[in-house]
Amino acid sequence: MKLAGGIIWVDKKLHRLFKGKVSLVAMAGLPSLRLTTTGRKSGLPRDTNLLYFPHEGDIVLVGSNWGRPNDPAWTHNLRSRPDAVVALAGKEIPVRARELVGEERDAMWKLLLDFWPGYSMEEESARRVLPIFELKTTTR
Repeated sequence: MKLAGGIIWVDKKLHRLFKGKVSLVAMAGLPSLRLTTTGRKSGLPRDTNLLYFPHEGDIVLVGSNWGRPNDPAWTHNLRSRPDAVVALAGKEIPVRARELVGEERDAMWKLLLDFWPGYSMEEESARRVLPIFELKTTTR
């Protein structure tokens, strides 16, 4: 988690160079995407490369922020403006986000830990409950 800044920087460069078809997460054999949200304060597009969990045709994201104590900016942006765009293998897809809470969140958390056990270390390091978002494709 100490290498997060460098990993994020390299991942952004790879994404730009290969038009979204290459990422560090994908090289590790995990699914990754580029999320574009609208900044809640600025109103400007904000891009973030993220690991995602494909679940029943939807996309699930965890606001782990590499185990840092605060939720990542993209979570605040989605809470404010749930319409976003994901880029998967260079293809842009409009989505609408919904934060999972209560029993629904708890059930998804169990599935997420089976998918990527590292989330438990990130949650422990962050000392907060990690937010979980479900993204469904939309038509704009």
